[in-house]
This record gives sequence, C-alpha cells and structure tokens, in this order.
Amino acid sequence: MDAGWRIVRQKDFDPAKPLTAYDRCAIEEYPTDNGPADYALSVNGQIYGIVEAKKLSLGPQNVLLQAERYSKGLSNSPFNFRGFRAPYLYSTNGEVIWHHDIRHKLNRSREIFGFHTPDALLELMSRDFEADCEKLLAVPNDHELIRPYQKEANAETEKAISERKRAMLLAMATGTGKTFTLVNEIYRLMKSGVAKRVLFLVDRRALAAQAVKAFASFGAEPGLKFNQIYEVYHQQFQKDDLEEDDKWDPKVLPKGYLKDPKPAHAFVYVATIQRMAVNLFGRNVIPDLGAEVVEEDAEQESIPIHAFDLIIADECHRGYTASETAIWRQAMDHFDAIKIGLTATPAAHTTSYFKDVVYRYEYERAVREGFLVDYDVVTIKSNVRMQGVFLKEGEQVSFVDPETGLKQLDELEDERQYDTTEIEQKVTSPDSNRKILEEIKKYADEHEAEYGRFPKTLIFAANDLAHTSHADQLVNTAQDVFGHGDAFVAKITGSKNVDRPLQRIREFRNRPEPAIVVTVDMLSTGVDIPDLEYIVFLRPVKSRILFEQMIGRGTRKGERHKDKSHFVVFDCFDGTLLEYFKKVTGITAEPPLKETRAIEEVIEAIWQNQDREYNTRCLIKRFRRIEKEMSAEAREEFAAFISDGDIGRFAASFPRLLKDDFTGTMKLLRDKNFQDLLYSYSRKKRTFVIAHETVDTVSSEWRVRGADGKEYKPADYLAAFSQFVKENPAQIDAIRILLKRPKDWRTDALSELQKKLAEAPQRFTVKNLQAAHKLRYDKALADIISMVKRGANDASPLLTAEERVSGAFDRVTAGQSFSPEQRQWLDRIRAHLVENLSIDKEDFDTFPIFERAGGWARARNVFAGQLPQLIHQFNEAIAA
Repeated sequence: MDAGWRIVRQKDFDPAKPLTAYDRCAIEEYPTDNGPADYALSVNGQIYGIVEAKKLSLGPQNVLLQAERYSKGLSNSPFNFRGFRAPYLYSTNGEVIWHHDIRHKLNRSREIFGFHTPDALLELMSRDFEADCEKLLAVPNDHELIRPYQKEANAETEKAISERKRAMLLAMATGTGKTFTLVNEIYRLMKSGVAKRVLFLVDRRALAAQAVKAFASFGAEPGLKFNQIYEVYHQQFQKDDLEEDDKWDPKVLPKGYLKDPKPAHAFVYVATIQRMAVNLFGRNVIPDLGAEVVEEDAEQESIPIHAFDLIIADECHRGYTASETAIWRQAMDHFDAIKIGLTATPAAHTTSYFKDVVYRYEYERAVREGFLVDYDVVTIKSNVRMQGVFLKEGEQVSFVDPETGLKQLDELEDERQYDTTEIEQKVTSPDSNRKILEEIKKYADEHEAEYGRFPKTLIFAANDLAHTSHADQLVNTAQDVFGHGDAFVAKITGSKNVDRPLQRIREFRNRPEPAIVVTVDMLSTGVDIPDLEYIVFLRPVKSRILFEQMIGRGTRKGERHKDKSHFVVFDCFDGTLLEYFKKVTGITAEPPLKETRAIEEVIEAIWQNQDREYNTRCLIKRFRRIEKEMSAEAREEFAAFISDGDIGRFAASFPRLLKDDFTGTMKLLRDKNFQDLLYSYSRKKRTFVIAHETVDTVSSEWRVRGADGKEYKPADYLAAFSQFVKENPAQIDAIRILLKRPKDWRTDALSELQKKLAEAPQRFTVKNLQAAHKLRYDKALADIISMVKRGANDASPLLTAEERVSGAFDRVTAGQSFSPEQRQWLDRIRAHLVENLSIDKEDFDTFPIFERAGGWARARNVFAGQLPQLIHQFNEAIAA
C-alpha cells in the first residue's frame, strides 16, 4: 500500500488499545457494526478512511458501495457526514484504485493513481472547500485589464469548480489572451483558498518562459505583481528560451515542494510536460516525449498524488502520437487535482479527457467583438500544384542524391509523370515556386503602396529535408524575387542548420527584418507575431488542429501597426485547402496518430494465439511495405532466411505457411537475426528530380470572407450585395433615402448604412466592397453611395468620394458668388465631405478643421444665417 501507511495485520491489532497507538496505520480487517473492513486508515487517533481490496478479476468501482457500508458502521467515530463516519473511501484490485470523498453529496467517485498519504488526508480535512468556493464567488472579478469574455471564462470555470467538477476545458481562439485569463483565474483560486499548489504545464521550455513572464507581469493587487504575493517557480531555462530583455530571478522549484508538500505551501510551478514526465516515470520515457530536450538534472522523484491541487494544461490539444498522448495523460492522472485544459483547437483526445467544455470563445465572435482581425483569401492557381509534373522525353533535369546532395544534369530517356502528392517530395519545379512568389509579390507591392509598409509574411513550406529542402529553395527564390537582400528573407525551422531558431522568431516578431520567414511547422503554434499580415500555404495540410493553429498566427491585432484591419491567407492550391477545412467540424474526431507496434510484438501475438487472424493480416502488410522499400541488396540479405529473398512471395504464402507448418514458420519469425533484418534491411535510394524545363501557369484571385464563413469571388460578392440592396430598402432606411429620398440624407443615415452593411452575413464593409469593385470594374476607391446605387441599378456610375463631392459642389454653388472667407469655409466643408460624405451642424464644433476656425457660431455668421440651408443642399446633392 505504501504512501506513508504502515500495514497492521489483523493478528497484531489490539482493539483495547487507543487508535493513537496506530497512528498512520492501515489496520487489516478492522471491525465495524456492519462487518470487518479490509483496511481502516488511522490518523491522529481517528479512522479517516476505509479501503476495500478485492481480487484482480473484479472491477473496483462498484466495490465502493461496500466501503460505504463499513463507513456507516463506525459508530464510535466523531465524524458524521450524512451518516458516513469515515470521510475517505477507497476500493482497489491491486491495479486500479477508486476513491470517494463522501463529505459532500456532489463529490463524485473517481479513479486515482495511488493512495493519499496520511498528511494528505489531514490537509483535506483541514480545508473547507465549500467555504472557499463561497469566498471565490464573492470576490469581484474587476481587474483593470480583463475583457468581458475573459470574465465570462472565469465565471464558468468557477461555477464548474464549485459544482465539484474535477476536469474541464476552456476553448478560446488563438490571440484572445488565454494565458492572462488563466493567470487571473489562478490568482482568484489561490486568494480564496480553493487552490494552493498549482502546476502550470506547457510542452516547450520557451512557452514555460512566456508563462513565467505572464505571472511576473500580472498586477494582482495595486502595486503588487503576482510573483510578489505568491511564489512562482520554474524549471531551469536555457539562454535561447528567454527574450533578450527578460530579467527575472531564477527560481527553481525546491525538490521538497514536490516530494513533501505542506499545507503552508502556496506557489505556482511552471514546467514542461516532458520534465514532469521524467520526474514521475524516469528518463526511460524520453523517447516517447517528442523533440523537446529534457534537462540533464531531471530525474525520477517520489511525488505524492496531492503534490498539486490544481493543474493547468496549456495548449492541451498537443500530442499527435499515441505514445505522446499516453505520457501526457499518465502525468496528469498521477495527481489528484482539479484539472483545467486550455486550447484554441479542441480535439477528440482532449474533450474525452477533460469531458466538459465549460466555456467557448470562438474566432468568429472575437472578430465580431473587435478583439481579433478577420482574414481575406487569395487563391493561387498553379497547374503544377493542381495537376502535377509531366516530363517529356529529352527534357533536361537534375537528379539529386538526397543523402549526399550530389547533382547530375541529364536528359530523360522516356517521359515521366509525377502526381500532386509527389511535388516537393520527389520532384520540384523551380519555375512554379518562382511564379507563385511573384504572384504574392504583386499583392505585397499593393499593400506597401496603400499602407506604407511591407506586410510581414509567413510561408509554410512542404519540408526542410537535407539537400532537397523546399524551404531552402523558397528562401533563395524569395530573396531574388523580392530583391531586398539576404536579411529580408529567413528560414526558421527545427533544422540543425538554423542557428538559435527561437531567437530568430523573436527577431521576426520585433524587428523590421526578416520581413519574410519560411518555415515548415515550427511557427505553427505557440508563437505570437501580432503584426503578421500574410500567411502563405505552400504545403498541403490535412490536420484541422494544425491548420487552425497556422491560421491563428495572423489573427491578433497589430502591435506596432495599429491599423492592421485584417490579414491575408494565400491558398496556393486554388482554394482547395480552405474548402477542405470548411467541411471539418469545430471539434473534430481527429485522433492522435496511431503508434505502430513493433514487428516483434505482432509476431509474439501470433505465437501466443492472440487474435491470430488480425495479427497475421497486420504482419502481411508489414512485409508488403518492406517489399516496396527494399533494394536489390536487401533481397540478398533476406535470401539467408527465405527462398530467393522474395519477401513479396513470402507474404503471399504466409497464411498457408502458418497453416501447414506453424512451428517451423514461427521459429523463423522469432529468430532474432531475422527480426533485426526486418528493421535494418537495405532500402532503395530515394531519388529527387529538379524539373528545370517545366513551365508553370500561375494565376490568382482575391476573395472576401463573409461572417457566414463563405468565401466569395468578386463577381459573386457584388451579386450578393446587389441582392441585399434590392431586398432591404424597407428594412434599412438609409438605402431607401439614397434610392428615393436624397433630401433626407444625414450623418446618422450614413452611420446606419455602414453598420447594417457590415453586420450582414456577407460582411459588406466599405473596404471589401471597394476591393470587389476594383477587381470587377477596375474602379479604385468607389464611395459607399456609388456602390449602393450600382447595387440597385447596374447603369449607375461608380464615383470616388472626391468625384461625388466635386459634382455636388458644382450643382449647389452654380451661379452664386462668395466672399473670400466664405470660400475658405466652403473649402473646409468640401474637405470634410470628401472624408465623411455627409455633414451636420454638430460637426462644426466636433471636427478640428471647423473648430479651429471658430466652429458653428462663426460659420453661421459668415454665411449670414444661410448655413443650415446650405448644409441641407450639400447633403441632398451628395446623395442624389
């Protein structure tokens, strides 16, 4: 049993002695009024717990009912919780332990990793969870920086905790301040006493450093940061994990805090899941932990299950292989704590673990409420990307040895066809990559002309393989196409030839150069680049989680560029990538990638007659895979074990061989030398072709993305707008004014028009409509009035605001003469109308252009009381 309990056998127990003589003991066959309990847990002279132990073949969950019966039979106990006289119940079959804290009727029984220590039970008994929750709910959530939806997330989390839920999930869009939300929540939980020892788990040291920084910068109380009120510890960081200006005292968690938790401890420990897994299970689990390096000082510790009472799992959608997910779950399951998962992209393996999604804040709502920016879409059509590469006989190509990088120029002796899945894997077309980048440059040049800055651009390449790297090719080509020098374009991947990638990411975020970064997936998640404006997909993606995380790099509002209104997604597969993800639900059934069993495990299962038919089919598939990958040398290697080394023929005859000579066939399969060869056989050399003469045809099309998630081509968008205008004059007074009653045109009518159009499912903003009209009719900066009138009547002319105001002025002022001062005021009115397309009396005392010249009083005096009539005439002429 362990966990600090000394076993007292039935023969050694003397009922005449006081229970204080059996402190911290598990007493066997302890007598109760309802029969003997398998074990009673004695602490400080009282029975705190009952343990029912059953044989391995029985499931322990239902056995808790027996423990309840024995708990009610402790008639001499000072405890009484609705008739239960021992508060902590356990049942176990030696493998699985179930636990029920029966002090409160809403407490659910649950599976736990191990038994609570005596100190854990004393601490649990000393705390009043009900009172702590009441205190929590009574504390105002009024931090000066908290946003409304973050307050909602806190409220739903606290409601779930007060309802005794032990696992919950927060799903909040990337860029909405998930970490701030949780830091605020942790402070509230610690301040109220609901939580004391908090584990904040991430999956990369760099993210741990960001989290520590978030705690250090959080103003918990006036004049006091979080880490000035509660201790914030972390694992050791490396220089590359930190920002250049990061300055905080390193506070590595004392081992005693893990191994011997005390009720007086109140702290947050920020750690990677990899580090915690090694602390719990030892360094032998490192192969199952992915690419993150675990520090040399990490070692296995004896950590009790109550070391933490609250665990936050940040970015808990991670873990794309079964082994990584298994370690992640085992580490979480070790602790008997409230567990809160945090993610932007819920997946099946996270919702199944955390069960309740207690709060959602979706991307669309965040855009609607102005906390994130939306995106436009540019679809790039490339014949190579959509149809593959066809090489004709006699074409010059370069053959690249992927192992050495050696290139050989040659002429094809016969034609060859590569399908789309083989692009950048087996063949590359330099012309295709160049033309795609040139197409993107056209949009970048327009952006720079409009905003006065080059758009920060992130390009997702297909791979970064040595000697055949798509990322390297894109960097070199982009440096040439954009023509701003080597420093303007950079590669940031996990490749060994990228020096200090985390530092390069920070440079991309904080400095003008590099302006373009090529990556594969290193920047797909957990990296904040608020000023990012272009995201280019030049790699196919099938994972919804990965796709949404990639898109999430651009959703934040600008940090240095406050005028960032949107970002642009370039789909280099003619829109098929975005179309694919429209069909995927918000919470996908996308499972972690299945971990492949070792061949020897499959062979042993056949030998043990475990689901033999299924495992036979699995082994045949392995043999077929080997047949496809093996070289001529491998045939000679296998010839030592099977006829002619023909693994394909062996696979075909395998079921018959098992039937005719099971023992002999299994002797071969279980031969260690044969099993080793199944892994180490000589593979055929991978070939890679550079198609120098392949000429790609590349075109692009801008699309607007509506609030309904649909993407519209310019013509379709304007058709939808025309339908909207024709169908809504009765519902939108401003449309009716423009079409029927121009004399009623005023500033409030314009405001209503812009608001109603932007709220339409198609999101008819002025910017979107102007872009669509420019592409459809080659008319730049058409004003909103012209566009509405064109929507109602195809013959109506498109005018810019400058053209509309000039025409209105000519009509209103024709045949009149004005004094020099009146002309000055008319110039001001003209400038105002060009910007605002309407004018009201209030504008004269609001806008600086009028206010500085004396405002309404002066203007009315200059025009001898005729100004109201003049304003009315201008407004009517503008709307006419």
